[in-house]
Amino acid sequence: GYAAESLFATQEFINKHLEKFEYLQKNSPDTQFYLIDEKLNKQYSELEMPSGITAVYNIKKSALVQGQSVVYLNGVHDPGNLGTILRTALAFDFVNVVVDETCIDLYNAKTLGAAKDAIFKLNIIEDKDCEWLKENKNVLPIYAANSNTGTPLQKFQAQEIFCLVMGSESHGVSEDVLSLAQESIKIEISEKMESLNVAIATAILLYKLRKGA
Repeated sequence: GYAAESLFATQEFINKHLEKFEYLQKNSPDTQFYLIDEKLNKQYSELEMPSGITAVYNIKKSALVQGQSVVYLNGVHDPGNLGTILRTALAFDFVNVVVDETCIDLYNAKTLGAAKDAIFKLNIIEDKDCEWLKENKNVLPIYAANSNTGTPLQKFQAQEIFCLVMGSESHGVSEDVLSLAQESIKIEISEKMESLNVAIATAILLYKLRKGA
């Protein structure tokens, strides 16, 4: 698992969560604990309302688990959406995630907040110039979400193991990535609505495409 190198907490946070904080101190022998004041906490936090606790971790290099499906994210720019997708992937047992260089920073504060602890439980790697897709397009089928030309979800037959590509909120999957996909898939929605939020669309697709669904 992950162990924090350093942990910074305000007195207010410690008072509210004393039992949990004492548990952390007792069970984290390699972590340095620091008390900080509220002003400093707000000064360095990217959040409007920081929780009162901050931890510093080493970023571990992950590897994907072979023989399991993959969620590939292309150009997801909103940190809240990216974090929600990570949390959703874990909820449906999709533990392999690839994030390309056109996505928002994986470690953005809002991304981490939306992802909760999923960021520590997923196997996440970063891709550049579609290298991972090019290397794996003949290893497992690649399905791209495409609201224009995709096969309707209710008619789509997915293989047991696959890679699902989700694109940006405004532009969808890029042409470079689409060209590497074997099939496209879409969620049919009412004409009254132009599109779905990418995190919601991902949740629907993962729920329907997962094993045994």
